[in-house]
Amino acid sequence: MDLQSVGEALIRPGQLLTDRSALSATARWTQAVAEADGFCVIRLTPGVDPCELAVDLREKGFRASPNHVLAGQPLFFGGPASRPFPTPKIAFKPGRDRTSAVVALLDTGVAEHPWWSGSRWYRNLGKEAADASEGAQAGHGTFIAGLLLRAAPGAVLKVSRVLDGDGVGDEAGVVRALNRMRERPPQVLNLSFGCHSFDDRPPPLLADALGALSDTVAVACAGNTASDRPFWPAALPGVVGVGALDAAGERRAPFSGFGRWVDAWAPGEWLTSSFPGFSGYAAWSGTSFATALVAGAVAARAGDRTAKQAAEDLMRDSRQIPDLGVAIPWTL
Repeated sequence: MDLQSVGEALIRPGQLLTDRSALSATARWTQAVAEADGFCVIRLTPGVDPCELAVDLREKGFRASPNHVLAGQPLFFGGPASRPFPTPKIAFKPGRDRTSAVVALLDTGVAEHPWWSGSRWYRNLGKEAADASEGAQAGHGTFIAGLLLRAAPGAVLKVSRVLDGDGVGDEAGVVRALNRMRERPPQVLNLSFGCHSFDDRPPPLLADALGALSDTVAVACAGNTASDRPFWPAALPGVVGVGALDAAGERRAPFSGFGRWVDAWAPGEWLTSSFPGFSGYAAWSGTSFATALVAGAVAARAGDRTAKQAAEDLMRDSRQIPDLGVAIPWTL
């Protein structure tokens, strides 16, 4: 796996993300450039530190970042259930009685499952959106898809695979997927992955890509870090960062990230949902899945109002847990 640890963050070694305006400023350190979907991935000459170069470029007013590695939750950082466990069949009949909101799911992909085998959105998925068949986190996207649909029956899922079977992707892949949504933006966006940045500042290219989706409600996990260190993209302004509550829905789950940048809370321990292995169903824990409950709750309310208004209403009407914040109702 092509990773490098820098300052308790992970990056792709020798890669820098920027826009065209910085190409001339980086020319002397550039070995190759790949430009697509509104930004550039620069492969640097050996020995050049992408973090140091990013700092230098930012001081000169350019948008630049090392290519941070983003990891799906929960397996990367652990948790009470660091893997899924089989569970009995869950009764669920897809319907159209609550919402037809479009929810974008960026994750490991989505596998075939009885809950959506006859749906139009699944029939329209290409092979590139299929869930990973191998790896420690294969099935992560399928599990989240089930939570979204149980919370918002009738929702239309728009699936992009940005994580591999081990739950690992990078900033370049996520930014590319987000930029491709600009022409037809979803109402809700589920991001059950994230990273720490090398300097604990917002990754600018990721912030720009999400900021361009101005009418979309982006919901992202706070991470299973048990830390208040900012976890991106959840900690970005305008993104609904979600922490996990315990099974009782009253206290922070011990593995959950926390801090003033976490906006909402939902249960994240031993949730059950669809899964491509076992008998088709599993129990799993993590902030990934608390995030899906919040994204689904927003989508369920977006049938007769904008997603932004639905999110505002949901946050306003939900109860408060002392020392944590807004607890989103769990309606599965």
